[in-house]
Amino acid sequence: MRILRLTGIRRMEMQEAAAPTPRAPDDVLVRITRVGVCGSDIHYYTDGRIGSQVVAYPFAVGHECAGVVAATGPAVRAVRPGDRVAIEPAVWCGACDQCRAGRPNTCRNLKFLGCPGQLEGCLCEYVVMPERNCLPLPPGVDEEEGALSEPLAIAVYAVRQSGPVRDRRVAVLGSGPIGLCVALAAREEGAAAIYATDRIPERVEAVRRAGAEWASLPEEADTDLPPRVPEGLDVVFECCGQQSAVDQAVRWLGPGGVLSIIGIPSEDRISVAIDVARRKELRIQNVRRQAHCAELALDMIAERRVRPKFMVTHRFPFERTAEAFELVAGLRDGVLKAMIEI
Repeated sequence: MRILRLTGIRRMEMQEAAAPTPRAPDDVLVRITRVGVCGSDIHYYTDGRIGSQVVAYPFAVGHECAGVVAATGPAVRAVRPGDRVAIEPAVWCGACDQCRAGRPNTCRNLKFLGCPGQLEGCLCEYVVMPERNCLPLPPGVDEEEGALSEPLAIAVYAVRQSGPVRDRRVAVLGSGPIGLCVALAAREEGAAAIYATDRIPERVEAVRRAGAEWASLPEEADTDLPPRVPEGLDVVFECCGQQSAVDQAVRWLGPGGVLSIIGIPSEDRISVAIDVARRKELRIQNVRRQAHCAELALDMIAERRVRPKFMVTHRFPFERTAEAFELVAGLRDGVLKAMIEI
């Protein structure tokens, strides 16, 4: 099969590799057809690392994917060859203390597609995953939407981790694909009002389409938003990994508010104005991918309660993946989500 691997900073190479085969009784061989380009993929592409997770070249990234079942192990019952599936990229052990506590996203033995030292990613023609990681696509949900269900699941999880948002006022700082998904999920969960920012005008407009009643560039927001909510917001979702967004969130939150940190910063450390955060008694909630929300995300798409497909602004054939990565890394041409068609 063909597999596209990182071979250095901002370098990719199409290589040939043996196609994987099901080995465990519950293994499923999936022919990959769609891969979404995620911000974490771009960190590996431009920096070669995310924190302590350092790429050892050559290595394939990619984890937002969907495809068609090609073969199954003898114990597989939920899917069969020809079925269209979305892939849950996190393979958890099911036996550690975290898994037993219902936290597979912090599994002690977690293996994640496209994560250095764990599993090679899905920028290839075939992957093998356990049956539980292969989620049948509901009728009417196409493979592109299947790939989009992965970032949507993170957003659904983040919104639920922040506490009930129904009738509460929330903000989304950073309106890239994750921020847009958070806006969709918060609207679906009944948020009273959604405010949003982004540095790219096209994303400001996109988050309005996702349900934000107010959206602005960050540098204009501090003078515009506070008069609208003088007592402060209830929840702020930081979705861009920027220190300036964390600072803005602390300013905007009201007493007892929640700062939900979803974005991945390039730096190893970020800081919080602790005097303000302490006096407001803010709660800081980190978000580690998602748990138990993948099927929920697919159901939301199938029932058309959310329609994330507008985020796909650019589509590329497999051979032009490097071009897609450069586009997303440079945030050019109003890109929201680039989708690879394999």
